[in-house]
Amino acid sequence: MKFILWPIATLYGFIVWIRNRFFDLGIFTSKEFPIPIISVGNITVGGTGKTPHVEYLIQTLGSKYKLCVVSRGYKRHTKGILEVQSTSTFWEVGDEPKQIKQKFPDVSVIVSESRAKAIQKILLGELGNQPDVIILDDAYQHRWVKAGFSILLVDFYRPIYDDYYLPVGNLRESQDERRRADMVIVTKTPENVTPIDRRLILKHLNLYPHQTLLYSYFRYGDLIPLEKNLRKLSVEFCLKHKFSAVLITGIANPVPLKEFIMKHFVEVEHLCFSDHYEYSTRDVRKIYDLYKRLNSSNKIIITTEKDAVRLISRMEEENLDMPIYYLPVEVQFLDEGAKEFQHKIESFIVKNRRKYS
Repeated sequence: MKFILWPIATLYGFIVWIRNRFFDLGIFTSKEFPIPIISVGNITVGGTGKTPHVEYLIQTLGSKYKLCVVSRGYKRHTKGILEVQSTSTFWEVGDEPKQIKQKFPDVSVIVSESRAKAIQKILLGELGNQPDVIILDDAYQHRWVKAGFSILLVDFYRPIYDDYYLPVGNLRESQDERRRADMVIVTKTPENVTPIDRRLILKHLNLYPHQTLLYSYFRYGDLIPLEKNLRKLSVEFCLKHKFSAVLITGIANPVPLKEFIMKHFVEVEHLCFSDHYEYSTRDVRKIYDLYKRLNSSNKIIITTEKDAVRLISRMEEENLDMPIYYLPVEVQFLDEGAKEFQHKIESFIVKNRRKYS
């Protein structure tokens, strides 16, 4: 199959290469705005942890600066520029913008196919909260806006230097385009990563001296119930009391999560759906039937925070008695990475606020 798809991948890669050269040569122009703009993205298809890293950025900066997140609102059912409200549905704005707004209600979240048009409206005071900093979500390929600081995320288990263009591999553009990043974060890094592995990554990425390389990993929190009458559960409690679980995932790479859940539950049934999957009432019934078949008195349904945004409305429609929880993740950095991350980002913001003032 890869042999058959190779010509398509090669043609796709050539088209993307031409597009990037047009930007490099100024044939296509990137619009610059008088406000610090930070871009977070990747050059592969999903699974690098963009949303948790955007949330980490918000947590890092939110106490000092007014922030606005601009996203295209992937897979939303609407068009144009919309400001995400607490009452917005994921059909209207997309699951990730909805999740960010739920967690950070004081942060403005805007969805638009054209980030440039959205930013223009934000700066004119027609949208958002007159921010100090704009964060572009999943915008590494979106070169129509010139980000002052670009963060490129690379999955530890799917290195870009061992990958190829779509549809043969996962690359949306050449791995050489990592040169545009100010910071490269290797995500999902094992906490016990060896010095040899680090040296190999550093060698293969072959970054420029001005680029910062950091390593992050995910730390899972307590299980949060979707129903208010249920209490939080720790995975240690579930392990101690021999819980079983149905795991529901609609994310790009569910393997690390599944492995984590299997370590803490005596029985795990996994229903795996595609990334950003839109659940149907039939899916909810299937989940319920699988939950009922679990052979345990202590049993729950577990999903991701992003899936919970898409599942909850269907669950409410069906009104089935199911204890469903989501497992939040937090970004952590190895070594002194958190301090370096904050220093680099804040230095950029301070420098550019002076520049634009």
